[in-house]
Amino acid sequence: MDYSCLCGVYSIRQLLTTYRIGKGLMVLVGISTSDTMEDVSKISKKILSLRVFEDFGESGESQGKWGGKPWSKSLLDDSSLSILSVSQFTLYGTIKKGTKPDFHKAAKGESALILYKEFLAQLRSGLGSEDRVKDGEFGAMMDVSLINEGPVTIVWDTRDQGL
Repeated sequence: MDYSCLCGVYSIRQLLTTYRIGKGLMVLVGISTSDTMEDVSKISKKILSLRVFEDFGESGESQGKWGGKPWSKSLLDDSSLSILSVSQFTLYGTIKKGTKPDFHKAAKGESALILYKEFLAQLRSGLGSEDRVKDGEFGAMMDVSLINEGPVTIVWDTRDQGL
């Protein structure tokens, strides 16, 4: 599974519905034809425990340009942080031949939806809250906007040995 995690303030607009979170992670989720439930478990645990947020400490005083101690807190450490998850079929697009993207490595329809729903369920369970995880409509055309603070962008693929 390929997950791009971005920090900041985000919104998804699909038709007339808008989903918005404050500070947290925007997770762009690509599901490949070789992904399994084991991949879902591995990446959801990693996302929940990823320390990419600053810690302002008890005093709330600024500690340099970050405003707090960088790389100190995860989603599990701060209940004010949220996740905006966006299913993104095109993450597995390749352009090895010609100029037209090829999406044959991206999981299709029902098989991708099953893994994506399980991914969301594991995030919600891990955070102990339905409200801290927002998502758009699977497979829908959506307008996605993002304010990327930092910027911090991390790309993970569960097929990489480093995960």
